[in-house]
Amino acid sequence: MSPHVLVLGGTTEARALAGELSGRPGLRVTTSLAGRVTRPGAVAGELRVGGFGGAEGLADWLRERRVDAVVDATHPFAETITANAARAATATGLPLVVLRRPGWQPGPRDDWHPVPSLAAAAGLLPRLGHRVLLTTGRLGLAAFAHLTDLRFVVRSVEPPEPPMPPHTRVLLARGPFTVADETALLRDHRVDVLVTKDSGGAATAAKLTAARDLALPVVVVRRPPLPDGVTAVPDVPTALRRLDALVRP
Repeated sequence: MSPHVLVLGGTTEARALAGELSGRPGLRVTTSLAGRVTRPGAVAGELRVGGFGGAEGLADWLRERRVDAVVDATHPFAETITANAARAATATGLPLVVLRRPGWQPGPRDDWHPVPSLAAAAGLLPRLGHRVLLTTGRLGLAAFAHLTDLRFVVRSVEPPEPPMPPHTRVLLARGPFTVADETALLRDHRVDVLVTKDSGGAATAAKLTAARDLALPVVVVRRPPLPDGVTAVPDVPTALRRLDALVRP
């Protein structure tokens, strides 16, 4: 039977990795998506959509499908599935490769304010500005719902879920974005503070350049830590080399 790799996906890197793996003779690859995005785009190899039922459900699925290795290439803030993947890999004795793009790093002209959570970001905002571009995704807006004196522009791929701040304008858009577009957005909405998660990557980094050029403060929500004993590789080529050492057709 062909070796079977499960890729927990949802990122550009996961799609690229699945494409590389599916092109290898004698190797089977399945990408699993959480199902939160209605149009996820094409994925090479087999595709499954939906949750597993926690770490135990994932472990059962790995055994039933005779998986040989697991790659966690989910979003850096997908804390729950990362924890479940680590527990399931331990329970089944399977190797786990965690693929995480590097986080963003501030430059000398950046005015960044790192915080550990969305709640901490909300607590800091009133001291930094009153017209906010919020690019933390459609989930978690409840952390800002009590900020009734601020004006928000919320950008996300899918419509956000309530509760959310009362003075909110929603923009549905998917990156990548250009610096010119981001600069125009910030100016048109008279934004004076940006809030983002440290997602890393180039697709949504232009907003940081635009904020720097306009001398705007940026509240950056730090990534949650990886589970104890788990380390990450930074890119697809490194993940492929790690898998080559673990799984051979």
